[in-house]
Amino acid sequence: MARRKILFIGGSLNQTTMMHQIAQHLSDYECFFTPFYADGLVGYAAKRGWANFSILGGPMKQSTEAYLEQYRLPIDRGGASHSYDLVLTGSDLLIQKNIKNKKIILVQEGMTDPENLMYHLVKWFKLPRFFASTSTNGLSNAYHRFCVASEGYKELFTRKGADPSKIVVTGIPNFDNAIQYLDNPFPYRHYVLVATSDARETFKWDNRKRWIKQALKIANGRQVIFKLHPNEKVKRATQEILSLAPEALIFPDGNTNHMIANCDVLITQYSSVVYIGLALGKEVHSYFDLKMLKRLLPIQNGGTSAKRIADLCKEVLD
Repeated sequence: MARRKILFIGGSLNQTTMMHQIAQHLSDYECFFTPFYADGLVGYAAKRGWANFSILGGPMKQSTEAYLEQYRLPIDRGGASHSYDLVLTGSDLLIQKNIKNKKIILVQEGMTDPENLMYHLVKWFKLPRFFASTSTNGLSNAYHRFCVASEGYKELFTRKGADPSKIVVTGIPNFDNAIQYLDNPFPYRHYVLVATSDARETFKWDNRKRWIKQALKIANGRQVIFKLHPNEKVKRATQEILSLAPEALIFPDGNTNHMIANCDVLITQYSSVVYIGLALGKEVHSYFDLKMLKRLLPIQNGGTSAKRIADLCKEVLD
C-alpha cells in the first residue's frame, strides 16, 4: 500500500524549522515541504513582487528556500504534485484552495500581533484576515486541530473566537526547551541585547530613534548588542543605530537564542524571542505587558513539542 502523504507549509524560517522538526517524527509517512504560497489575487500580487515584505516573498521566502535546499527536503511547491492526506501549516491567515477540503493541523508560530484597530475592523466587517496580520491567527477554524504553546494561549485564542474543542496545548518547537541554548559558542557575555522587529517592513508604526534611546537608558553604560530582525532593511537600521550608539555591536545574522542565553538584559519590541528570555530568567523589556507574557509563556517540556504534534498528526490520520 502507498504510504500516506503529508504536506508541510513553511513560511518564516521559524515556521519552516518547526515543520522540519515535526516531520522528523513522521518517517512512516511521505512528507513534502513547500514555502508559503497563495492563490487568487494574493497569489498574483506575490508573483509580481508586491508581497516581498511577507512570508510570500522577499528575504523570508528566500531563507525558507535555502533551508529546504540545505537539508535536501522533498519539495512540492504549492502542494501541486500530490493529493495529501494531511496538511500542516504555521498560518491560517490564508487557507489555500487546494487544501480547503484536506485535514489541516495549524501550528502556532509564536507571538501574535496586538489587537489594534485593524484587528477589530477585520472582525467587524469580515475582511480578509491577513489585513490584521498575525493578530487573527487561529480564527479561520478551517483546521482539525490547532497546536498552541500554552494554556494561556489557548485562553487567548478562545477569547478571540477560535473553537476551544480544536485547540491542543502541545507546546511549540523552538520555544519549548530554552535551557538548551545556554551551551553555545557565542563569544560575548554579560551585555544588553536589543532584538529589533520588522514593524516598518510590514507597514506598522515604529519610532526607532526613541526606542534606541530608551534601550541605551536601560543599558546605563553597559555593552549593547543589537540583533536585527531577518526581514529588516540592514543598511537603514545600521545607520540609525550607529548614529545614536556608535559603540554598539550590530549583528544582522546569527543565532538569536544563543545571544539571549548570554545576555543579562533582553530588550524587544514585538518579537517572540522575548519568550526565550523569560524562560531563561533574564531581565526582559517588551512593548507587551510582561504579566501577560508570563501567562502566555510557552510550556517548557524538554524539547518534546515536535513529537507531541507528530503524535497528534498520527491520531488525526488514524
